[in-house]
Amino acid sequence: MPAYLIVHPREQRRDDVHIEGDDLTLNVTDGWAVFTDHDGICLAIPAGLGAQIQRVDEPEEPAPQKG
Repeated sequence: MPAYLIVHPREQRRDDVHIEGDDLTLNVTDGWAVFTDHDGICLAIPAGLGAQIQRVDEPEEPAPQKG
């Protein structure tokens, strides 16, 4: 299930947001990060807000081993 963590800059004093859903998609267009699901747009964040968006559902790949 796709899941994202939205982290706002500390000076904005906003809570971080976790969003997930079976059919959740993220599109970045015209200066907006737009999350949609089967019902349509569920969250839109302007690029000027300075938020960081991290996908958190995928396990990180281990670093390649030398040798």
